[in-house]
Amino acid sequence: MNETDKQNAITILNKIMELELAGVVRYTHYSLMVYGYNRIPIVSWLKGNADESMAHAHKAGEFVTMLGGHPSLKIGPLLETEKHDIGDILRESLEQESTTLAAYYELLRATEGKSVSLEEYAREMILLEEMHLDEVNKMLRKPGDLSPFAE
Repeated sequence: MNETDKQNAITILNKIMELELAGVVRYTHYSLMVYGYNRIPIVSWLKGNADESMAHAHKAGEFVTMLGGHPSLKIGPLLETEKHDIGDILRESLEQESTTLAAYYELLRATEGKSVSLEEYAREMILLEEMHLDEVNKMLRKPGDLSPFAE
């Protein structure tokens, strides 16, 4: 990788790190705002997502330092909608995950054919994010509805 490619990858990795850290904050917040009969399994799922986002942020930061960069101290956008219905939380989660997925695709395009490790990392994260999006999408469907959720 030349220096320009490295700097571009660092910029994208820092963006990913910021988005994943925003996910930590969002999922933690959501886990505190769940009420009702199904609270325990939903809170557990949300806390698991917060932990996963933290691990993803850390991994992106490790790649930043591997490339000689400085990990960002910023956090991605945090929008408080004041909506805490489970459906609202899941739709916000879908939006957050879609934005993060786009950043991983951006990293893949920027590193393809230039860095096997970054390219494979991007592909691995794309797979995880797409599977997570599918999980949320299925949670938003009504029982028996086979068509993907569309806003």
